[in-house]
Amino acid sequence: MVAVSFACIAMGTACSPSPDKTGSGSGDQATKARRIAVIPKGTTHEFWKSIHAGALAAGRELGVEILWQGPIKEDDRNAQIDVVESFLAKKVDGIVIAPLDDKALARPLREASEAGIPVVVIDSNVAWDGRKSFIATDNYKGGTLCADALATKLGGKGKVAMLRYIEGSASTEERERGFLEAMANHPGIEIASSNQRGGATTASAVSASETLLGRFGDLQGVFCPNESVTFGMLRALQDSGKAGSIVLVGFDASPKLVEGLAKREIEALAIQDPVKMGELGVRRIVDVLEGRDVPARIDTGVTLVTADSMNEPANARLLDPDLSILDK
Repeated sequence: MVAVSFACIAMGTACSPSPDKTGSGSGDQATKARRIAVIPKGTTHEFWKSIHAGALAAGRELGVEILWQGPIKEDDRNAQIDVVESFLAKKVDGIVIAPLDDKALARPLREASEAGIPVVVIDSNVAWDGRKSFIATDNYKGGTLCADALATKLGGKGKVAMLRYIEGSASTEERERGFLEAMANHPGIEIASSNQRGGATTASAVSASETLLGRFGDLQGVFCPNESVTFGMLRALQDSGKAGSIVLVGFDASPKLVEGLAKREIEALAIQDPVKMGELGVRRIVDVLEGRDVPARIDTGVTLVTADSMNEPANARLLDPDLSILDK
């Protein structure tokens, strides 16, 4: 077994003071709560905090213990593999995971399944058909929504760029593909650049954004496919005095991105429902453990939010989810 050598990650647990005694589970479940490992791609972005909150809420309601652990950086494939292997050694009852690489995580997840530990995949798919369910946004649709919003704001003509995330992230690659294919329906839009990557951190995203803006000084619009890259581009636009003049369409929410949306420095954000994603991940893995059938694919939805629609109650909840459970 590979030793877990990365930095200590925040962990959360949730269990009911009265474990299930209804007889619906196995005999020893009356005295010992099931342990469900929930493994995010990273632990620093607001998106993962929302996943954590949803998982904890479901865990407390269902009387299972939530073990939350993941790599600090979202490009640390080896660290996430180490997390999976450490939970295999602990013989957890089930795994809910957002794989940060669709290929690299296939082997350890297959090993988990072979060891009798069922796996539910959330957020981003994996190149392995042994998962019990895949629960995520329709990321391709999200990319198309962003393309249409950007093209509409530009009146169907202009020069734009797409700053990618990291290689191997299935969710963002689907958003990028959706964006590019939808932009083909807007022949007046020229895509000046679509092969640059922002990387997994805000610092790398800011640097890549500055390089992109410097190279293409006549850009009129930009698309970024996740929280960190969107924030990096926003920072670069603010620092260069171009925020609001270059149309920015991005993905996900954080306090700084919501502030940028309100100030119209961001034209639109494609918003997921990570709290729901974390909650459903735990609920479905418990269903599997209880012998119930689960859907192979669950779409948790995607909503395009603008400054004009951000205060609508449903959108406001997505932009500012209740994470108070993390403090309890």
